[in-house]
Amino acid sequence: CQMKKYELTEETTNIFGKTLHRIRATRDFSNVHAGDLGGFIENEFNLSHDENAWVYGNAGVGGDAWVYGNARVGGKALVSGEARVGGNARVYGDASVEGNARVYGNALVKGPRDIYWISCIGSRDGTTTFFRNANNSISVSCGCFYGTIDEFAAAVTKTHGDNEHAQAYRHAIEIAKLRIKLEDAES
Repeated sequence: CQMKKYELTEETTNIFGKTLHRIRATRDFSNVHAGDLGGFIENEFNLSHDENAWVYGNAGVGGDAWVYGNARVGGKALVSGEARVGGNARVYGDASVEGNARVYGNALVKGPRDIYWISCIGSRDGTTTFFRNANNSISVSCGCFYGTIDEFAAAVTKTHGDNEHAQAYRHAIEIAKLRIKLEDAES
């Protein structure tokens, strides 16, 4: 059994109407050293003790949200509900990941215009999450699908043809393209 990588401290904050505790690293991993203070979590369910996932700064993770893998949540970012942040995802700034949103892979979410999710969509009434990635394009997480927004559009057509689910997904894709602001190649 691997030693826990963090402990909850007595320092607390109130977010989402819940008490979150600042975390302190108990061993070295990634760029974190034993004794370093991290962000705030509600309980140990919110942050994996495995791999290199970490909550930094004044970021908060609560509810049934889960941060795992090599994900990093920092700044004033909030992760709540049943959201999942994993892989090499980076969530920071004033970003929020809530509800049943799923953010992973090489996600780069630093504000509200970097993520869009829609729930109760498709044949399973699930949640589809669109987010900016480190390649300055849009990734999509939907059920067991994970890929680019163009791959998602192709998968929707292959799976649903032109039925009502396909039409709803196509509208969601258009909203995501309007909503998620990619960096101009010029800058």
